Amino acid sequence: MASDVVTIPEEQGLELHGIERVSPETRAHVRIFDNFTMWLSANLVISTIGLGALAIPIFQLGFWDSVAVIIIFNALGVLPVAFFSTLGPKLGLRQMTISRFSFGWVGGIIMAVFNVAACIGWSVVNVIIGGQLVSALSGGVVPSWAGILILAVLTTLVSIYGYRYVHRYERYAWIPMAVIFAIMLVVAAPHFSIVGTPAFGAAEIAGLLSFGGAVYGFATGWSSYAADYNVNQPEETPASRVFWLTFLGVFVPCVLLETLGMAFTTFTPWANKFANGLVGDLLAAVVSPLGGFGTLILALLALSVVANNIPNDYSLGLTVQVFGRPFQRVKRYVWTLIGAVLYVLIA
Repeated sequence: MASDVVTIPEEQGLELHGIERVSPETRAHVRIFDNFTMWLSANLVISTIGLGALAIPIFQLGFWDSVAVIIIFNALGVLPVAFFSTLGPKLGLRQMTISRFSFGWVGGIIMAVFNVAACIGWSVVNVIIGGQLVSALSGGVVPSWAGILILAVLTTLVSIYGYRYVHRYERYAWIPMAVIFAIMLVVAAPHFSIVGTPAFGAAEIAGLLSFGGAVYGFATGWSSYAADYNVNQPEETPASRVFWLTFLGVFVPCVLLETLGMAFTTFTPWANKFANGLVGDLLAAVVSPLGGFGTLILALLALSVVANNIPNDYSLGLTVQVFGRPFQRVKRYVWTLIGAVLYVLIA
């Protein structure tokens, strides 16, 4: 029977295991479908909608060329994520530790520095979006900084406890989000229109490549975390299944939500709401016909930031340990907590 039991050291429920290799005999995480739900939940979020919404008003693309960019560049961006995820069960090592095979000890530290910056940077972006949405929902009664703090606390409560609790949360977090986005699609679909593709030329090429770069970067950004979330699965876990479950776990939500976000902006009144770059204003306009239920939807969408930021927070704690033995002596959950404080202060 599938199980999420992970026999790694814990203290008061907190995972103590850091970047040390997980020996094969201690691995008991055999729920292989977690390779799909982990990334499905992390990407079925408002940030993905916001990225897609950039295509037409910012990069001046049309409907069908935007769809083509979304599909092609996501497919390219997810390939490294899916490949690196196969190394988790095979090697029993965390992603940034695996980088030492390619870059050496010092090179691995340099990669870890970049990854810490990425973890904190994405966390800042996500909580700012969520905090602004919380503030808008309250009519300004709850300031953005308070919304940021609320979302950061909820994220940290899961990420500091570690691998087992991360998977328990991400295993189900996608379900309410899928229902919400389906409702939004039904409400918005009558307003969608096909925006024509601009005349092919230098401006069109620049828009295609710029938007494609953003799409690619969003998807492939998970590469530096990939093996962190199946390192406790048995060595004999089929690599092909891990690859495709991970690939689909990132590809499906990114393509669907980026396309949905782009489609929202084909309706001029909604596109005007996005003119200031605030995805919360765009989403509020979409659900406004639903009245009070729309407000509830926005509140739940703000909480989607938690599922998106959990991998950032958890992997941050592991990445810092790659800096050297003095950093490794500090428990992973301590670094996770310190990272949370840092990104809250920055946000």
